[in-house]
This record gives sequence, C-alpha cells and structure tokens, in this order.
Amino acid sequence: MIMLLDDPSPLASAFAASEAAPPTIVHALASDQPDVASPLLERSPLFLDTDLVDAVATGDAARQVAVAGRPGLPGAVSAAIAEVGCAESCLVVLENPDAELVSFSLDRIVARHGHLAVIRDALLARGDLAAPTRQALLAKLSQTLADFVTSREWLSGERAQKITKEACEKATVAVAANTAGGEMGPLIRHLRDSGQLTAGLVLRALLSGNFALFEEAMAELTGISLARVVGIVHDRRGFGFRALYEKAGLPNSTYPIFREAIQAMHEDGFMSEQGDASRLKRRIIERALTRCETSAIDDVEPLLTLLRRFEAEAAREEARMFCEDLVSYGSIREFADDREIAA
Repeated sequence: MIMLLDDPSPLASAFAASEAAPPTIVHALASDQPDVASPLLERSPLFLDTDLVDAVATGDAARQVAVAGRPGLPGAVSAAIAEVGCAESCLVVLENPDAELVSFSLDRIVARHGHLAVIRDALLARGDLAAPTRQALLAKLSQTLADFVTSREWLSGERAQKITKEACEKATVAVAANTAGGEMGPLIRHLRDSGQLTAGLVLRALLSGNFALFEEAMAELTGISLARVVGIVHDRRGFGFRALYEKAGLPNSTYPIFREAIQAMHEDGFMSEQGDASRLKRRIIERALTRCETSAIDDVEPLLTLLRRFEAEAAREEARMFCEDLVSYGSIREFADDREIAA
C-alpha cells in the first residue's frame, strides 16, 4: 500500500471513511494534493482534533473547506476555522448542521467575513445568534455600504459615514427592542467596547421609549447599579438625573434634550405607554421640542435642529405605517367582499 502512494487517488477514496485504514497511509494521503487529501479530511475518523486544527492552520482553502464539512465537527476545530479559515470554509461551517459553534467563533466570522453578503445571510438565518453578534453584523453591513457608496462617488465619505451611522443606530435600537432581558447587558457591553455607545444612540433609545436600553446604557456608562439608575430615571421630581448624566460622560450640549424628554414623558404618562420600542415616538419628540423652544437654553439652535430631524424621521415612519395599514385593510376588505360574492 505504501508503494501505491505513487498513485494515491484510489487509496484516498477507499480509505476516506474507513476506521480500519492504516493511520500512516491516511496521514500521508492527507498531505498530498488537495483533491486527494480532501475526501480524507472530510470523512476519515482517524484524525484527532489536533490533526484537524493543524490542517486548518497550515492547509490551503480546499483543505479548510473539507474539514469544515465534517460531520460532528468539534468546537475547537470550528474555532480554528473561524479564526484563520477562508471565507468559503467559514460559510461551509456555518451551513454544517453538525458543527459546534460557540458565540466567540461566530463573532470572529463576523469580524473577518461579515462584509460578504452570503456570510451575513448564513449568520442571520441561525436561531442561536446572540444580540451582540447580530448588532456587530449590522455595524459591519453599515460600514460596507458606506465604503461602497464612497467608492462609487455617490456620496462624500463624511456624508456616507453619517448616514450609515444613523441607520446603524436605528437598527441597533430595533435589535435591542427584540432582545431578551438577559441579553441586554452583553449587548450594551459590546456597544461600549466597540465605541458605539454614543450620546446619539442613547438619545435615540430614550426618544423611542426604549427604557430598557436607555437604563442599561446609563448603568454601564456610570458604573451605578441598574436598580439605582431605574429609580433616578423614574423619579418624577428629577432628583439626581443631572448627576447621573454627568457621571455617564455624555456631552453637556445634549443634556437639555434628555432632561426635557424625561420630564415630558413623566407628565404625559409616556412611561406606561405601550408600543413598539424600536422606532422614534413622535409625541415624545414634539413635547421635548416644545420644551426646548420655550426654555432658557444657551445655544439652543443645534438642539432644535437635532430634534427636528428626529421629528421628521418619526413622521415619515408614521406615514409609512399608516399606508401599510391602509393596504392591509384594503386587502382584508377585498377578501371579505370576495367571500360574500362566493356565498
């Protein structure tokens, strides 16, 4: 059989899934050309996890893809593919139903290949994608879009970055609105570690009525317990909020918006208002805008400009939802009329 290594193709096919194959021959074939090694790397039960990790680390793309498609792929091997594997091997491991993939490995795939649409689709199709990983994927998509429109010279780099940043913040609030309570803390920590926990995001969360995101963000930024932050935010007398805001390190220039938004919500009962916490609330913004216009605030124009932009976005969203409701209502009426005619 060692002599047959001069013509290895028949041996590779014969030994690919055999437990009785000579280990020396199998390892020799695994070091041969990719078309010879791939069947063995994909199916042979004689390889240890360390052998497979070494094949991923030192092998070419074909070998990495072969290993990624193995049944019952262990987490250590999947982690090696996520860390150094080519894009194709990462796609194969994502689509491998038997592969063990932990959150860290998914995060590495996002960081290395999240700009590729096919990788994003495979990740978003998973039911075990944690909120921080999902948000990282959104941030990767935003940056990819910004780079694309800039390279095409459709927008200036600064304008593209600004638009995609706002879109990413909007999507992040939507992700947080659908995140279970236990995942909110890790999501906030991910946002802070990646530099995305900005005043703009925190303000958008507040003006969307997403108090879970707002309160968790303030707790993370200040180091104060979440229970204490909740008590300060929901105190109708407003005691302690200025100190909380300053401890969070948010800009002094935007403090009046936060203050007026919270006071408006207290007075109008927005705190108990039910509804989608993934989009801006026009009533909250309008009350905060009115309060800023009538308050003695130095250099108020930038604040009013920001609130008016949020107001316009909320109005467009309301109009879009209204049109969707009309279309849905029309479809229901048409269906009912058809049923009456049929009857």
